[in-house]
Amino acid sequence: MAYDLYYWPMIPGRGEYPRLVLEAAGVVYRDVARLPESEGGGIRAMQAFMAGSGSRRLPFAPPFLVDGDIVVSQAAEICAYVGERHRLAPAGEADRLFARAIALTTADFVAEAHDVHHPLGVGLYYEDQTEAALVRAQGFREERIPKFLGWYERLLAGNASGSAYLVGGTMTYADLGLFQTMSGLRYAFPRRMATLEADYPGIAALVGRVAVQPAVAAYLASERRMAFNEDGIFRNYPELDAE
Repeated sequence: MAYDLYYWPMIPGRGEYPRLVLEAAGVVYRDVARLPESEGGGIRAMQAFMAGSGSRRLPFAPPFLVDGDIVVSQAAEICAYVGERHRLAPAGEADRLFARAIALTTADFVAEAHDVHHPLGVGLYYEDQTEAALVRAQGFREERIPKFLGWYERLLAGNASGSAYLVGGTMTYADLGLFQTMSGLRYAFPRRMATLEADYPGIAALVGRVAVQPAVAAYLASERRMAFNEDGIFRNYPELDAE
């Protein structure tokens, strides 16, 4: 039975994190809201599920994954669920738990990236909070990005297994999450990332290593991979970027 992944069909957003794990695992899944209504898909099908038509376990918001009677919501939790069932998670308990912690920290990082362009409220347009966004962007570029990237770099350098991954001896969903976040940062803050990336050679190497994994490379080259845009989490507003 295929997994059903639900997320908004017009943006990569948080849905791209579990989507990458599903693709890397090579498992069968339906991207429900991107399917035509004639196949039981579309936004209305997603909203109907959230309203209670599909389960009493109601997710607060997409993304969420349906696996038979199991409903898993929150991007990091979905990634852990799929990764631990399809050899994209560490084998030992301590490392499995740490991989979850990494994914949750990445979710915090992504939330901060979103709040750069929406610092006052998600119900307001970007144009209604541009001045506040300029202030938030400076702190994010100068302080928060280096703080997060420095932590990932230390994890790569100190991996007890001696591998070039964040945790354990092989690629996990935690690495895929960092890959997607770096892709988003390069899109949203190209000038800043151009000056920063040389300081984090371990991360740069990891991103390159993930990109050439056969299943990941095939996905990135496919029409299923959605481009970043100015409706998603990572947005390219030139006025918010600087070296």
